[in-house]
This record gives sequence, structure tokens and C-alpha cells, in this order.
Amino acid sequence: MPPWFAKRQLTPGLTLFTEPAVHDYFRANVYFLEGRDCDVLVDSGMGLAPLVARVPITCGKPVIALATHIHLDHVGGMHEFEDRWGPAASADAFATMPDASTYADMFRGFAGGVEHPPQEGWDQSAYSLRPAPLTRRLAEGDQVDLGDRRFAVLSLPGHSPDSIGLLDETDGLFFSGDAIYPGGLIDDLPDSDPDTYRETMRRILDLPVRIAHGGHGESMSPAEMAAIARGYLDGGN
Repeated sequence: MPPWFAKRQLTPGLTLFTEPAVHDYFRANVYFLEGRDCDVLVDSGMGLAPLVARVPITCGKPVIALATHIHLDHVGGMHEFEDRWGPAASADAFATMPDASTYADMFRGFAGGVEHPPQEGWDQSAYSLRPAPLTRRLAEGDQVDLGDRRFAVLSLPGHSPDSIGLLDETDGLFFSGDAIYPGGLIDDLPDSDPDTYRETMRRILDLPVRIAHGGHGESMSPAEMAAIARGYLDGGN
């Protein structure tokens, strides 16, 4: 059986993990960014196979597992880490990971959710998420400090009410979660709000971004990100 995670070095100190066998509707990006004093894992995939052993932890530094929102494809591996940070708007739900917040039930009933199982005997219909109570609740204006760089936490609702992003305002590195990414934005979930999403798109257009790493698909240049945002505002998706 092939390795569950694919790994790609994006830049020195920044690694992208994906789960190639997962259907592309649920296949999210997992980013591991090394900092001077601590490292951060931005989102954690579906939780179908252990992640922590794949992360290039060095020198015993703390690792923050940070969720951009509580949907199933972004929080599956949170329970593997001691430091678990996520949006204050959905913080209480991380302790139980209910279907109403995570949409795990959507995957349980999704035909062809994986090309092959993560291990023998795995049953998609029994899929569930492990509880992962947050150790820090993040809201607009909070800071994520890695020692040699600092990210501002941005509230970016629309896809979900709890969506947050991380922006290094010094060099323009932006982790956008599912606020914006290539390939068609999802705004029709029960907790999505297209009107709020449009406000988020207007905000994104004004951000000082050098490179954007979204929750799905390839990374975006400022021009590519702006085109997606303007397309959404013009009624496309």
C-alpha cells in the first residue's frame, strides 16, 4: 500500500502535505512552517492516518497545530498534538467534533471518498473525528509568534462562520484556509453565508499579500488571488 501522505517542499522551512488517495472534494492542504522558537502546522487533514510522525520536527521545538476552521478535512489530525489552536467562533465544538460543525457525516456517506483505504479493514461508513479541545482560542487581531516571524490572525468568514487566516504583514506570507483557494469556492454549506463571503473577498483584495497558500489547490500569486476574489464578487465562483 503506498504512503498515505505526499510531501512537497515549497520553500526552505515550509512543507506541504496532502492526502492523494482522498477524493479531491475533501483533499485539503496541510502546511508545516518551521520557526525559530516554535513551528506551526496549519490544518491537519482528514485524520485517516497518523500525521505527527511525518512532520519534520527538529530540536525539540514546540509544534502548534492550528486549524483555520473546524470542517473535517482541516482538523482530523489535531488530536495528535499537545498545542491546539483554532478559531474562537467554533472553539467549544473542538472538544466533541460534532457532525453539525465538522460535516464528518458528509464523508461517511460519500461514494468513492478514497481511492484506496488507509489501512486494511478501514470502513468509511465508520469515519469519525477524535476530540481535540483547543488550548488557545484565536480571534481577529491575535498574533501567532514563531520567534523569527509573526502572523496576524484575520477573521475571514463566509465559507464557514469560523474561518480564519494568518498573514505575515512583514513579508506577505498568507495562509488563507478555505477563505480563498483555486478551483471553485464552496459557499453552499448549511453554515456558509455568501453575503458575508463577499465582504471577506473585498477585504482580501486589500491585504498586502506576497504569496497565498490556500486550504486546497496550488498556491496563489497576488494576481491569481485577486482574480479569484473579483470573480466571486462578479457573481462567479
